[in-house]
Amino acid sequence: MGCNENNKECTNNYNKKIVLQHGKLTPQEFLQYFETKVFKTIKKYKLFERNEKICVAASGGKDSTAVLHLTKRYYERYNIPLENLFAIAIDEGIERHRNESLKNLKQFCKAENIKLIIVNVKDNFKTNIDESAEKIRKIGRKPCMVCGIWRRYLLNKYARENGAKKLITGHNLDDEAQAIMMNQFKANVSLTASLGPISGKKDHKMFVRRIKPLYFCTNDEVEIYCKVKGWELDFCDCLYSQEGYRSQIKQMLNEFEEKYPGTKHGIVKSFLEILPLIKEKANQDIGKIKECEICKEPANKNVCNACKLQKELLG
Repeated sequence: MGCNENNKECTNNYNKKIVLQHGKLTPQEFLQYFETKVFKTIKKYKLFERNEKICVAASGGKDSTAVLHLTKRYYERYNIPLENLFAIAIDEGIERHRNESLKNLKQFCKAENIKLIIVNVKDNFKTNIDESAEKIRKIGRKPCMVCGIWRRYLLNKYARENGAKKLITGHNLDDEAQAIMMNQFKANVSLTASLGPISGKKDHKMFVRRIKPLYFCTNDEVEIYCKVKGWELDFCDCLYSQEGYRSQIKQMLNEFEEKYPGTKHGIVKSFLEILPLIKEKANQDIGKIKECEICKEPANKNVCNACKLQKELLG
C-alpha cells in the first residue's frame, strides 16, 4: 500500500474518537481545541497586526496547509481584509515529492480564494535539487541543507518583494524542539537566538520576520487536524530528508517522547524561559548585515550562502 493510499485509510479512523494525552475528544471537539490553541498563540505573541500584509510559506503538506487555512479563518473571525493575505510556494525541483503536493496546493488555494505565487528554484539558481543532488553529495553537502538555504532565501526575497511584513511558516512544536537540540549540539548560539514563535533577533528592512502560529501544536495534532478536515494531502517525508542531520535528531526525540511523554514540550518550555537572555547575548555579538556582491540580497559575508552554493554547483 502506498503512502497516500495508507493515509486515506487512516483518515476514516479519525471519524470516531480522538485520543490526546489529556483525554478523549470527538472530531468536532478536537477541531475547536486545535483552532483555539493556534488563535491563542497568535494573540499572546502578537504575531501580526491587522494592517500588515502577511505571506504564508506553503508547500501542500500538512503543516503549511493547516496554518494557511487557520490564518484565513483568523482573518475572517476578526474581519481582517483578505487582500492582505497571500501564499508563496517554492518548487525545489523534487519530482517525486513536490509535483503532487503543488497540485493539491493549487486546488486548495483556488477553493479558499487565496492568492498563490509559485517560485521555481531553477529559474533563480539555474539548477534544482534533483538535478544537482549527486554533485551536492560530491562536494560534501546534503541535499536537505542546500534545499533549506535556497528555500529560506527565496521565501524571504519574494515575500519582501510582494510587500509582506511577516512570513508565516508551518513549524510545529516537534520542529522547534528539533531545531533547539540541533543548535545545542552544534553550539550555535546565533541560530538559537533566531528561534521562538517570532524568528529573528530584531527587525531589518531586508528580512521578513518568520512567525509560527503552530508553535505549541505537536506534529501528531497537526496530522489529526488535517485528517479530520478530510484534506487530500501528501503526508510523506521528502525522499532526501533521511540524509539530513535533522532526521537523526527527530528519531532521537521521538524515542525519548515515547519513553518519557512530554519531553518535547519540556524542551520548548525551558527554551522559551531562557530565550530573552540568548537574544540579548546574540544582539551584542551581531555584526552588520551586508549586501551580497552577486545578488544584492542580505548576507553576513560578501557573498551569501545561496549564491556561494550555486557557484560551487555550476562553477
